[in-house]
Amino acid sequence: MTEGILKNIDDLEKHLKNAKTNNSRTEGGNTYKSLGNAYFSLSDFYRAIYYHNQHLSIAQEVGDRAGEGSAYGNLGNAYHSLGKFQEAINYHNQDLSIAQEVGDRAGEGRAYGNLGNAYQSLAKFQEAINYHNQNLSIAQEVGDRAGEGRAYGNLGNAYHSLGKFQEAINYHNQDLSISQEVGDRAGEGRSYGNLGNAYQSLAKFQEAINYHNQGLSIAQEVGDRAGEGRAYGNLGNAYQSLAKFQEAINYHNQNLSIAQEVGNRAGEGRAYGNLGNAYHSLGKFQEAINYHNQDLSISQEVGDRAGEGRSYGNLGNAYQSLAKFQEAINYHNQGLSIAQEVGDRAGEGRAYGNLGNAYQSLAKFQEAINYHNQGLSIAQEVGDRAGEGRAYGSLGNAYYSLDNVQKASVYYKQHLSIVKEVSDRAAEGLAYGNLGMVQYYLESFQQAIEYQKKSLSIAKEVGNRAGEGLAYCSLGMAYKSLEEFQQAIEYLRKYRSIAEEVGNKFLEGDAYCRLGECLLQLGCWKEALFHFITSVEILDAIRASCISDDVLKISFRNLCKGAYTCLWQVLIKLQLTDEALYATEKGRAQALVDALKINYGLTSFSLLKSNESEEELTIILKKISVSTVFLAVQKGTMNMWVLRKERKAIFRQAELKVEGAWEDYFAVLLETTLKNIKAGVNVICENRSLDERKDNQTSSTEKEDQTLELSHETIDCFKPLYDAIIGPIEDLLDGDELIVVPDGALFLAPWAALSESLRIRTVPSLTSLKLIIDSPDEYHCKSGALLVGDPCLKKVTNKGGYPIYDQLEYAKKEVEMIGEILKCQPLTGEAATKKEVLRRINSVALVHIAAHGTKETGEIALAPDPCWESKIPEEEYFLRMSDIQAVKLRARLVVLSCPHSGQGEVSSEGVVGIARAFLFAGARSVVATLWAIDDEATLEFMKSFYQHLRGGESASSALQRAMKCLRDSDKYSAPKYWAPFVLIGDDVTIEFDESNR
Repeated sequence: MTEGILKNIDDLEKHLKNAKTNNSRTEGGNTYKSLGNAYFSLSDFYRAIYYHNQHLSIAQEVGDRAGEGSAYGNLGNAYHSLGKFQEAINYHNQDLSIAQEVGDRAGEGRAYGNLGNAYQSLAKFQEAINYHNQNLSIAQEVGDRAGEGRAYGNLGNAYHSLGKFQEAINYHNQDLSISQEVGDRAGEGRSYGNLGNAYQSLAKFQEAINYHNQGLSIAQEVGDRAGEGRAYGNLGNAYQSLAKFQEAINYHNQNLSIAQEVGNRAGEGRAYGNLGNAYHSLGKFQEAINYHNQDLSISQEVGDRAGEGRSYGNLGNAYQSLAKFQEAINYHNQGLSIAQEVGDRAGEGRAYGNLGNAYQSLAKFQEAINYHNQGLSIAQEVGDRAGEGRAYGSLGNAYYSLDNVQKASVYYKQHLSIVKEVSDRAAEGLAYGNLGMVQYYLESFQQAIEYQKKSLSIAKEVGNRAGEGLAYCSLGMAYKSLEEFQQAIEYLRKYRSIAEEVGNKFLEGDAYCRLGECLLQLGCWKEALFHFITSVEILDAIRASCISDDVLKISFRNLCKGAYTCLWQVLIKLQLTDEALYATEKGRAQALVDALKINYGLTSFSLLKSNESEEELTIILKKISVSTVFLAVQKGTMNMWVLRKERKAIFRQAELKVEGAWEDYFAVLLETTLKNIKAGVNVICENRSLDERKDNQTSSTEKEDQTLELSHETIDCFKPLYDAIIGPIEDLLDGDELIVVPDGALFLAPWAALSESLRIRTVPSLTSLKLIIDSPDEYHCKSGALLVGDPCLKKVTNKGGYPIYDQLEYAKKEVEMIGEILKCQPLTGEAATKKEVLRRINSVALVHIAAHGTKETGEIALAPDPCWESKIPEEEYFLRMSDIQAVKLRARLVVLSCPHSGQGEVSSEGVVGIARAFLFAGARSVVATLWAIDDEATLEFMKSFYQHLRGGESASSALQRAMKCLRDSDKYSAPKYWAPFVLIGDDVTIEFDESNR
């Protein structure tokens, strides 16, 4: 066929040359039109547009209004094929206007039909239906039965897009009837194809196959090779829905071969896309990616922006199945961008849904909800009931993950209602599975089993292997809760088998963990250990090879925390305490460790097996010169490993009887302690967006009364926390220093204040400590200081024009005082801009910042650039975690004298807040605060701290002495004044340069 079109093009080129010689403009215009149509048939849309524009120009020149309208229509079709739907609509409207002007009713009908197709591609289905109905009306008026049939077919496609499959079938049957009446065999074949697609959407796959085979037979009979190719593609999609993937691949390959034969590049691309989807279903994700990349390449070649966007979406789904979530998100964002560019609202909605699924996989549930809500809004806007149902199901999953089961249940029921309405059996099976999870959460295990069995039955019926695997997983967990462990294990093994079959490594890792939990409860500890080790190795491999973004690494690690926790707990049961320590350590601060390796120019460590733990621990122990306690919380039990240089790690447990509903004694103990300590801390404007340090407005007499009232807390308030954590291992400690590797809520404990005799600091993990200690001597600066205080924020105003932040008089005094001690000029007021701070921050040994800090993460408000006058965006003055992480810091010590600078989300990384961001960026040590601090007390604290630091003492010693200074004072003896300061990282000393200014 391609050869025939190319020969026709040669003949037309000769004809065009003769027309030019004879100066026949009309003849030349018609030849340009024919050339445009020929190149359109070859999917060379840009060359088609060139020739149709030539035709248009001549038609306008000779006053051929009908020819001009025809050119506009052809240009509209070409731009439609390029995915440029708005341009297509503009051209079709011009065609329509001319048809109405010259009274060409048939041409007017065709223009309405073309407009309907363009609006359908924009997912504006109601507008599409209106145009197709106008086309239908005109075809009936002028007696154009073939045109009437095409209008019915277009209406059927529009209703199909709305998820109204039965209405679609009715219209396609009318199209079929007319095609048979007028003897239009090609149209009859087209109708069979459309009917097949509609029945496929109803999950009636055998009926779909029957219709597609009839369409194929007619295409072969009339020699319609392009139609034959489409039929093969449709059959491939139907067999894929039946999970007969090899048959599907065979049909898609036949479609591909015909598309290549007839020179249909766009059809060739679609065939590659379908092959990619089939290989995806087989779990052959790399092959799928190869095919989708070929589809993408062709879409880019022919300028099909909508097809390019579709390819990006498919690539994103494939990479997500490989647990390469960062690449998946990148592709989905590209797909979203193109959908927005071409005005494809349905594609935009799908992209939002895909992004939501990707963020859901990374346990970023709020982001997932935001994306799914955007997808839902678009589905409702365009009337896509099937898409609306998918969005409800996805929202239910996100809220379920957030333990908001009531809201999840509402969304799941809406999902089930819609999929029943549109007769989507595969989705109906998933909906039953979701409702089963709700019943499982509510501990209605028998009801959960009933739902999951329905889900399983439908998954088998429609050949949904992934859905079948998830049903087995849920059934296994329900039977586990009923303590029917053998039945649970049987189902979970089927879950694992399917995960391995389809190549989903994340589900495989999850299956091993769940099987391990059952075996653990049966007392099969060694077998459980094997499963937990395998689970962790799989999940570690995913994290190491597939995720590069720090935030996503943290989310993924939190999502997988169950496997790590189960592993170290079963190792403790087996009395393999060194191995348990290593397993626990391996799950801590992984993203931070990766960043430190990069900062210090180290190659990434290879994944270590559990039997190598002794060797790895020996390496770490050789680097530790200070007594170190590693903590792992297990409800009311504290597991502790005490490490001392070149000695065997000593393991101890502190078990406490917990009464009532306290599942985590240590979290409650910490919360109670902090409430007692912080009582009465004076922080002005608590209702603002930031907790602000302010000069204490209380009268001096009242201050004295508070001091007398709270002074007895100096020792007593810390005793319960000290006794629970330090007391059990006190006899094992050497010297007056202690490093703590906390766990859970204990990351937020005021460690430095727990003991008057011990200098206590924390690290997120043993490996991060080892990396800091081993960092190259030349990496961190030896001298230089950056002091930042009281940035000017008077231009940052609320909607009423009033400043949001007060100036911090004592913060300015603080850095000026430190500047005098260190012989260094501070940045204050308007000079303390975010831009200037970031410019200087990577070339000094010491960073000190005294400013406003956010309560959630401690992020810092600096001065905006002086050029800003009003409506200053937050990114112009807020020092975010991402800003710090993007900088290569060389500081030996960072002091964050800001409210809440030690706060953040507690995770396996430690506290994910501004303090961790400084460690992540390369700082060797960070002093941070756990709550809002008193201005006057902090001034006195920092004066003492820097005097001792300037005198050559280490950071931990200077911190201890500053605490003692306030503790022994009459005015600031209450712990609320001196207890919030913590030291994270190494214990450093600073070489101060007298001439540094």
